[in-house]
Amino acid sequence: MNINTVSPHLPDGVTTGTPVLHVVRVDIALEHEGAFNHWYDTVHLPALLACPGWLSARRFVSLEDGPKYCAIYEVAGDWVYDTPEFHAVKGFMEFTPHVSNFYRQRLAPLQRAT
Repeated sequence: MNINTVSPHLPDGVTTGTPVLHVVRVDIALEHEGAFNHWYDTVHLPALLACPGWLSARRFVSLEDGPKYCAIYEVAGDWVYDTPEFHAVKGFMEFTPHVSNFYRQRLAPLQRAT
């Protein structure tokens, strides 16, 4: 599974600066996996990418240990977590009771001395 989508949606007067990565890893109960993946790809990702500052998204499946599913988002900065649009769509909605091994991590670009 590999979804790659880009959204240039930023509020007026906001510049991106240096975007950061927002990584989410989860497992989903096997009996809900098909419905979860359909919801994630057709509802959740488009809803997040419609939020200000959510620039791109891509999903992956693990080839090794750890949570099976991974979504990597590029976001414009910490302010993206404080918008009403994000608060309306964050979370796993009806799948919350079936999600386990949830991990979230934010990554900034490595700044190297020149």
